[in-house]
Amino acid sequence: MPFASSPDGTRLYFESVGAGEPLLLVAGRNSDHTLWNVVRQDFAQHYQVIVYDQRGTGQSDKPETPPYSTRIFARDAVSILDHLQINRAHVYGVSMGGAICQWLGIDDPDRCQTLVLACSTAGRSHGIPASSTTKTIMSEKNSFRGLSLLFSKPIGRNQLKFFSSMGATKQYPMPAYAEKLHRQASEQHDAWDLLPGIVTPTLVLQGSDDPVCPSQNANLLAERIPGAELYIISKGRHMFFIEFRQKVNRIVLDFLSRHPIR
Repeated sequence: MPFASSPDGTRLYFESVGAGEPLLLVAGRNSDHTLWNVVRQDFAQHYQVIVYDQRGTGQSDKPETPPYSTRIFARDAVSILDHLQINRAHVYGVSMGGAICQWLGIDDPDRCQTLVLACSTAGRSHGIPASSTTKTIMSEKNSFRGLSLLFSKPIGRNQLKFFSSMGATKQYPMPAYAEKLHRQASEQHDAWDLLPGIVTPTLVLQGSDDPVCPSQNANLLAERIPGAELYIISKGRHMFFIEFRQKVNRIVLDFLSRHPIR
């Protein structure tokens, strides 16, 4: 099996499909690489697409220490690129994955050709949090109400493909301590002060009706990152990149094609 190693020795499972300029897809909180199952083949027609399991998820190691952070997750992402001997890549992250990508743009700009930040927030000091009601629903395990946070319509072609593709995740359950560490990393993220230093071409994507990451967060990110482009998906909720896959992927592919690796 393909594994890379982080500087602290954590083993990170990854997969690579397609050919062309490298595109690293970064999943969010409590998610492994299978989050991208529905969309990665679309990108693999044009790019070398790399997906991986964050520490604490999937087939990657699940250390209990040190405390997880979005900056440590970004270091892990660089370890994947190092293992594959990729000097520069396009980077696309969703939710907490977008927070991780912010650190890639801040700490490792030479490794990032573009940044795509979807349903993401600048962090605790300036981010707009979800409502208390939304947080309660998010805490419910396997809740039907939770679907309303993710999709504008629970049933649709892309939604069904997504749910059917996620069965493999049951093979590698995430332990409770790792879920807690992921939650803490997400809640402690704060890149606000350093966002104006990002020089990488950046696209900010957001669903207009996202209750998990309210849409004001996208405006704050786009205003804070110099030259960032902003695109709001009408009626999109937190998983708009799945539900409106065709539209979103066209937007992302257009952005990437305008910023090729030279």
